[in-house]
Amino acid sequence: MSDAAGVSASSTTGSPRVVEQRGLYFDELEEDVVYAHRPGRTVTETDNVLFTTMTMNTQALHLDAAWSADQPFGQRLVNSMFTLATVVGQSVPQLTQGTIIAQLGLTDVSFPHPMYHGDTLYTETVVTGKRLSASRPGQGIVTLKHTGRNQHGDVVALATRSALMWTRAAHAEAQARTA
Repeated sequence: MSDAAGVSASSTTGSPRVVEQRGLYFDELEEDVVYAHRPGRTVTETDNVLFTTMTMNTQALHLDAAWSADQPFGQRLVNSMFTLATVVGQSVPQLTQGTIIAQLGLTDVSFPHPMYHGDTLYTETVVTGKRLSASRPGQGIVTLKHTGRNQHGDVVALATRSALMWTRAAHAEAQARTA
């Protein structure tokens, strides 16, 4: 038997208590708090080439070292969609793992500084707004501002994301109905 936090109670047989990692519920998220997601993620050449080819992006800036050497940055750039996906992904364990219902959208996406092979990406998130849903009881809409920085502190990605999140009580009730 487990509660909404993913903690199972010890039985009388002496079984150990189990703590399951999860994100934060709507009611636990605080506005104007910086959530620092760690560890960082060092991006490799393999990451960039694999992601770029898997998504059928033939942009030479990601794949062709000789051509990219003659371009303004002098080397290949990490695919910005990989950077964006990693920025969002780094926030999941701390904020939305098991507590999100749906991602509603991304806005204000920008890449002020390029990422290069070997750079390490660190992400921080600030909750800039939250409100209970008018049409979905026990759920709320959260606005998250993600900032990705490289190991030097240069901002490499910005994105605002809205997500539909469970409240703790409504999620526990929904889980009890399906059990």
